[in-house]
Formats: sequence, structure tokens, C-alpha cells
Amino acid sequence: MRIVFLLLAIWGTIHPMYYFIRWFQAEGWDIMAMVDAWHVNAATSGLVWDLTIAAVTLTIWILVEAIKNRNWLSLIAIPATYCIGVSCGLPLYLYLRSRVMYLPEVGVVRV
Repeated sequence: MRIVFLLLAIWGTIHPMYYFIRWFQAEGWDIMAMVDAWHVNAATSGLVWDLTIAAVTLTIWILVEAIKNRNWLSLIAIPATYCIGVSCGLPLYLYLRSRVMYLPEVGVVRV
């Protein structure tokens, strides 16, 4: 499954960025104009809120598990989530999470 998560993280980076870059090239490199475009109607606003809530939920999950399991490398999924998108951050986190398993009964980390 690790390779599947890694491939999804790569796809989740490239595919959305293709459209974001095309939009910026056509409309100018104004982030606030993009935010305005996200709220052009109720459907897009709903999608923005859906992804925002998913990103916040993912961030809380990452933080709790990183602290509990001492998997500090997994924290890089947080900036990936907010700078690229949930489509990259979630599979990247699952990829990084699958490499470390904490065994609380013996107090060790198994890689």
C-alpha cells in the first residue's frame, strides 16, 4: 500500500497544480483573485468549505499521531496539505504513517 499512497500523493500534487498554474497564467498571479474565484457560487463555496474542514481534520490527526508516535517526519504533510492541497497531504501522510508503527505496550517504534 505504501507505493499506492506515494503515487496518489504525486498525482495529488501534479493534477491540481496543472489547473492552478493555468488559472494563474490566464488571470494573473493574484492569490486573492483565486480566493474570490473559489467563492463564485454556492457550489464552489461548499467545495471550499468541504476541503477546508477536511484539511483542519487532517492537521489535527497528524499532530495527535505525530506526538503520540513520535513520527516527526509525518509533520511535513501539514504544509503539503495547505500549500498544495488535501489531495497531496492526505496520501503523503498515509505514506509517511505507514513507515512507523508505535507499540505502546513495549514502548518502541517499529519501522
